[in-house]
Amino acid sequence: MKRKLLVFVLVVVAITVAAAGWLWSDYQRFTRQPLPLEQDEVFMLARGTGFAGLQQQLAVRGWVSNKHYFRLLARQTGLGRKLKAGEYKIPQGVTPQGLLEILASGRSIQHRVTLIEGSRFSELRAQLLADTRLTHPLAALDNKALLAQLELDYSHPEGLFMAETYQFQRGDSDLSILKRAHHLLDKKLTEAWQQRTDKKSYAEPYHALIMASIIEKETGQPHERPQIAGVFARRLAKGMRLQTDPTVIYGMGDAYKGNITRADLRRPTPYNTYTIRGLPPTPIATVGLEAIQAALNPAAGKSLYFVARGDGSHVFSTTLKQHNRAVREYQLKRRKDYRTTPE
Repeated sequence: MKRKLLVFVLVVVAITVAAAGWLWSDYQRFTRQPLPLEQDEVFMLARGTGFAGLQQQLAVRGWVSNKHYFRLLARQTGLGRKLKAGEYKIPQGVTPQGLLEILASGRSIQHRVTLIEGSRFSELRAQLLADTRLTHPLAALDNKALLAQLELDYSHPEGLFMAETYQFQRGDSDLSILKRAHHLLDKKLTEAWQQRTDKKSYAEPYHALIMASIIEKETGQPHERPQIAGVFARRLAKGMRLQTDPTVIYGMGDAYKGNITRADLRRPTPYNTYTIRGLPPTPIATVGLEAIQAALNPAAGKSLYFVARGDGSHVFSTTLKQHNRAVREYQLKRRKDYRTTPE
């Protein structure tokens, strides 16, 4: 009797060991077997998705053949607790463990958005809202609410965001881009203010930012920016009006249809520098670092006037007589390809 019991126990143990050996071998085969991908794929792991949610996504795609083995693998490697939200490129031939390593790495696909120098905030807002890779809390905010959300103590968001290229991952918010863009602007403006050569033209950095936005709109020629800044700095010092067309255009708002008339130049707005003295109340455009540096480090000289040639560059004049001559040559006798503002 005892012998039969011993034989039975040995048989059960043998079967158990064999089964365990087969299961372990099958598990090892599972971990080494590539996922059934016919090509590289993009996989999105949304914020807040836990391991159970990941398993459900993989089941829908048919990527994992055994959910029990996959759960064991996640526990064995500890990778199931390290998943990071993001959009990932999953290469053909990746194994289940390789998939978990990718999703735990945080090396998600990076996208880019570029805020363009000279663009208005309304254009910047529309650009971000049109980007389907971002989420859009901005859509529910007017300008006042946006400034409150970003904790910015300004009357208007115009010019508060640095023109630059920003990386982000799918699912980031448009507000996160604006927050980073303002942080970068504040950092660069502060640095430029501390290193400025012009100590007299501006009472505070924000005034320099306003000037930088005007410079940004006046020329697309980088080498001209310090010259234009010099003209405006000398005008401010002499108490002359800036008399710059981009401020008139900004003040006209939707009434601007591509041309400005003498009546427009005489029509008062808070931004019309033909009728007001000094700077307008806010920036008129998004700026880049070069415009900020030009505003704070204007070129020395005597010129007080400039006029567009029509090819994007300008003629600078010291006297009104010289300026009027340049106006007659380049504006009153316009070529067919003349343009009033740089492209």
